[in-house]
Amino acid sequence: MTAYLDNAATTKVSRAAARAALQTMTEGFGNPSARYPLGGQAAKRLKADRETVAKALGCDSRELIFTSCGTEGDNWAIQAALQKNRHLGRHIITTAIEHAAILEPCKRLEQQGYEVTCLLPNAEGGIDLGDLEAALRPDTVLVSMMLVNNELGTILPVKEAAALTHRLAPKALFHTDAVQGFLKLPFTPKGLGVDLLTISGHKIHAPKGIGALYIRSGLRIDPMILGGGQENGLRSGTEPTAQIAALAAACAEGKQNLGRDIAHMRELKAYTLEQLSIRVPEAEQIGRGEAPHILALTLPGYKAEVLVRVLGDMGVCVSAGSACHRGRPSHVYAAMGLDKAHREGSFRVSFSGDTQRVEVDAFLDVLTQAKAKLFTSMS
Repeated sequence: MTAYLDNAATTKVSRAAARAALQTMTEGFGNPSARYPLGGQAAKRLKADRETVAKALGCDSRELIFTSCGTEGDNWAIQAALQKNRHLGRHIITTAIEHAAILEPCKRLEQQGYEVTCLLPNAEGGIDLGDLEAALRPDTVLVSMMLVNNELGTILPVKEAAALTHRLAPKALFHTDAVQGFLKLPFTPKGLGVDLLTISGHKIHAPKGIGALYIRSGLRIDPMILGGGQENGLRSGTEPTAQIAALAAACAEGKQNLGRDIAHMRELKAYTLEQLSIRVPEAEQIGRGEAPHILALTLPGYKAEVLVRVLGDMGVCVSAGSACHRGRPSHVYAAMGLDKAHREGSFRVSFSGDTQRVEVDAFLDVLTQAKAKLFTSMS
């Protein structure tokens, strides 16, 4: 069997999501903008699907704009905030452990004359609110802080940070990348107090190629794509109705099973740590990682890239950090100040509500075998 323990990278599409996509592609395939009945049926389905996703997120359906992915939503949120506050200033605050979808646009903006303050994590991978308070300025136009770190599983203090930002820099917009938090933690955008929030479908058993950006009611931002005026005129282009239908189906399932899934993932995570302490005591957890589905580990002295490849050859799928890094060293661990041995030995195990204990047992068996076979490095 294949033991799939890389759910933070992507999840298996659920049967309900796949069925919804197939039905929409083969039967309800009309263009929602068309004036004949088939188009009207598609528009009605699109409206219902938007309401389903909004219900799962805990917002009004009019606050939700569909995107192609989390990266698009993050990029758009940054550009929208800068354009909205273009007369206020050119100062951005984010964290040094954000996803590349935030950090790479910020690097380009620095080249264009913006000033970017990256808050450093503490030893546990968290962000201290005192650092944010010290960084906020009258010319701050945007604060972007992720809800759950994709490599560590650390839950960042988004609610408190948003309140602090709105109190000390009331015109600044607050964005959170909630890709790893959506349907893994109970929250709503209003409860967090954010202006903009990003989600992605393929992290919650929907297909790749669909996500959404929450835009707080009353906040007016510039369109990202101009054209036929779809998505309230903010993102023109014929809506990807099959992907949206699949996202809605995944959201409905995820919302219904949220409590059960969280408890299940927490149990698997605790079991993994307990068994590692017995079978592979050299393995260490990195950071505090409060999120139920992500477990960051390291085997100091071993090369994670080699370890992950060996595990993969033996049917166990884990990740050497974030799949989006494509082999580059983790900027998250570098920001935390991990030493070379811990950094090079780091890998990530991540669960979903569908993960079975037998998959964890297979991982433990294979890791024990691999550790015995591989030589530690001399670095």
